[in-house]
Amino acid sequence: MTMTTSPYPVNLDLQGRRALVVGGGDVAARKARGLLAAGAQVTVVAPEAVDEIANDHRVRWHQRPYRRGEVASYRLAVTATGDPTVDGQVYWDAEASDVWLNSADDPEHCSFTLPAVTTRDDLQVAVSTNGRSPAVAAWLRRTIDGSIGPEHATVLTLASEVRTELRETTGSSESAGWEAALDDHLLDLVRAGDLVAARQRIRTAVGLDDPLMDGAIL
Repeated sequence: MTMTTSPYPVNLDLQGRRALVVGGGDVAARKARGLLAAGAQVTVVAPEAVDEIANDHRVRWHQRPYRRGEVASYRLAVTATGDPTVDGQVYWDAEASDVWLNSADDPEHCSFTLPAVTTRDDLQVAVSTNGRSPAVAAWLRRTIDGSIGPEHATVLTLASEVRTELRETTGSSESAGWEAALDDHLLDLVRAGDLVAARQRIRTAVGLDDPLMDGAIL
């Protein structure tokens, strides 16, 4: 029997971690931009680079070709040279060194792929096609983008605050009431600017207004 697998979706904490981008074109610049936004320490290796890379003081640019094996010095890498020989070498070096690698437009040489993402503050909604069609992922992301507004980010903030209170009160943030708390009525309260009522609705749903929970420590 043939076993099928699916990718394991994660959010990586790249704050302060070293990331390598091999290539200096527009695609490489876009990859570097995303890594910088995640707080990574970005190094670009390329004989030539677009202005976005060359003029960004946050990027360490080595103006030369990729050197065999150098990917081993990084936590994560992206290759976007468009040269199958160079990109292939980076892939095999990354595999040998257990470094996670994304190869632009080449899913066969990726140990991870990048989803299309909609972001509202700390709220992220990602769409992935497992590298089969970035265009489809981007299309679906645009569709989702139209249904997510700033009110959803506000709901996230409120839910996070109540989650912290629930954990401090009961020792756990788990509650069967979360599903009932998060609905269209809650969004309507947020859209109307009634954040006090919105927060209270969440607190009530998760049981924080239950007298039996006052001061409870589990």
